[in-house]
Amino acid sequence: MVTQISSFGLYGLNAFPVTVEVSLSKGAPSFEVVGLPGNSVKESRERIRSALENIGMPMPPSRVVVNLAPADVKKSGTMYDLPILLGILVCMGRLDPQPAHRCYIGELSLTGDTCRVNGVLPMALAAAENGIQELYVPAANRTEAAAANLRVYGFGNILQLLAHLDDKSPMVSAPPYRYTEAPFPTVLDFADVKGQQNAKYALEIAAAGGHNALMIGSPGSGKSMLAKRIPTILPPMTEAEALETTQIYSVAGLLRGSHPFLSRRPFRAPHHTISGAGLVGGGTIPRPGEISLAHNGVLFLDELAEFDRSTLEIMRQPLEDHQVTITRVSGTISYPCRFMLIGAMNPCPCGYYGHPKRQCTCSTSKVHQYLNRISGPLLDRFDLHIEVDPVPFEALSDGKRGESSADIRHRVVQARQIQAERLGEIGVFCNAAIPAGLVQQYCPMEEEAKTMLQSVFDRLGLSGRAYDRILKVARTVADLDGSETIRRQHIACAVQYRSLDRKYWAN
Repeated sequence: MVTQISSFGLYGLNAFPVTVEVSLSKGAPSFEVVGLPGNSVKESRERIRSALENIGMPMPPSRVVVNLAPADVKKSGTMYDLPILLGILVCMGRLDPQPAHRCYIGELSLTGDTCRVNGVLPMALAAAENGIQELYVPAANRTEAAAANLRVYGFGNILQLLAHLDDKSPMVSAPPYRYTEAPFPTVLDFADVKGQQNAKYALEIAAAGGHNALMIGSPGSGKSMLAKRIPTILPPMTEAEALETTQIYSVAGLLRGSHPFLSRRPFRAPHHTISGAGLVGGGTIPRPGEISLAHNGVLFLDELAEFDRSTLEIMRQPLEDHQVTITRVSGTISYPCRFMLIGAMNPCPCGYYGHPKRQCTCSTSKVHQYLNRISGPLLDRFDLHIEVDPVPFEALSDGKRGESSADIRHRVVQARQIQAERLGEIGVFCNAAIPAGLVQQYCPMEEEAKTMLQSVFDRLGLSGRAYDRILKVARTVADLDGSETIRRQHIACAVQYRSLDRKYWAN
């Protein structure tokens, strides 16, 4: 007898329908899986044998052949355990043939219990698009899959599922997921940062326009403290952004049963020893890297100059395209990676080059060698250069709290709303993402502002990319100021935050 069970496969973020065909026939007892199965799929034979024995339904002494169609596409993962087992039970006469509108995804333990599967959310969304009406997944994936517009059933073991399919003990489908933003921990607030008004305002501009920012300062000046509080002033994620980001975390296996859906913008801070594959993604079947895990959020690279230079250079293309493409023999995978890049570094190996009170112990050549770990093209991709000066004693000892994250966030959200109304027609929702060909259209300047920018451009020898980025930052400053056009003071503010390359790298 031959039967078919509907399921889904996954390659990167791309889910595709898989028909699990199971055949039981006469012959020497065997269990074969065909259709380009990976090692994890081949190992399902032993999990299924043990699971059937432990629920009191041992494998029949027959020749079992399983085909995963389409047979010319590589299959990997453990999501095929459940549909294969159900196909065997149908062929044994234990279950009725399953309709095509029912889809089964799940990994099995040796005892017949279900285990969490990575990537269920993109598979559930693809199932809804392909006309699937009922989706059966492990209980740990139930809430995650409920974001798709279909009936989702989660179960803990095979016997529970069989009781439902036999109408003996029907399960209740998961309620549709309702997105709500999770509050930020109260321990992180810009009110705790003493002094640093210039840096705070620069980061407010970065958050309002989605701009990349580089902070340079001596150890202990507050660079990391400022960076960790950036998510508290970013606008809330929309449901579409949350769904997109959660799919990446689902594929990476970073979702937890208690928190199956991302409701805050991600903040990723990898260590400087990270490899290129860890940063942008990689592996035999490429997994998302840190830049994709930071999608719609913040990627913070502390001690930027300590990162391997070749690793940093890999980010140059994704920073422009907002997408990373990884090619392997088995195929090509693309992951989105639209994020705010925040870098922090010391000005020299000892950290005190340019310090007003402490003397730098580094030679000039060592300072240049240290700074040159950051290439010009990568430095050019930071919209804002922020010098974080040491905090004086008077500011540290002052008992007054500074402006709260909630107050700053209110202004950021207002600026983002202005940008959404202006740029929504082209599918862009922050100034940093304005396409190069449309910068002039969406960043109109007064004559005085244009004259000033021309003078700065000629005097400093700026690149075309730097010109666009200054205009975009000035557009954000104007939005925070409530101005329809870019004025002279907005250009001056944007140029002020492009000065560190000339102060440090030009020497």
